[in-house]
Amino acid sequence: MVSRLGIFGARYQNACIAHREAPDSENKWKMKLNGSEVLGFLVWILIAGTEYFLYPVFGWIMFVAVFYWILTLFFLIIYMTMAYTRIPQVPWTTVGLCFNGSALLLYLIAAISEACAVTKELDNHSYNSWAASSFFAFVVTSCYGGNTYFSFVSWRSRTLQ
Repeated sequence: MVSRLGIFGARYQNACIAHREAPDSENKWKMKLNGSEVLGFLVWILIAGTEYFLYPVFGWIMFVAVFYWILTLFFLIIYMTMAYTRIPQVPWTTVGLCFNGSALLLYLIAAISEACAVTKELDNHSYNSWAASSFFAFVVTSCYGGNTYFSFVSWRSRTLQ
C-alpha cells in the first residue's frame, strides 16, 4: 500500500482515517467551495457593476450573493486551516448540511427572482450583466445543490456510526 501511495499518501490516508473521513473528501469539499466562491463572486460583481439599487429584487439578490459568498469564504478558511479539528464540540457535518441547504434554497429563490426580473425594458444598458448574473446564479445554485447532497451523505454516514 505504501509503494502505490508513497510515504506522503500513506500518511495522508492515515490522517484521514484518524479523523474518520474518506481520503480526498476534504479536497473535494474544498474544490466545491472554491467553485461556489468564484461563481458567487461573479454573480454579485455583475450586479454590483450596474444600478441595481433602483430595483428592489436586485437588492435581495445582492444580499443573498454577498452573504453566502462571505460565509463560504469563512468556511473555506476553517477547512483549509483545519480549525474544525480543534473545535470538536461543533457538529461540523450538521453545520455544513444546514449551511449548504439554506444556501441552496435562498440561491434558488434569488436565481428565479433574477431570471424573472431581467428584461430589456428595465435598463437596456444593464441587461447583459443581469442576464449573465442570472445564468451564474443558477450555476451557483447547482454547486450548492451538489454540496448539499455531499453534506447529506456525510451527515448520514456520521449519524449511522
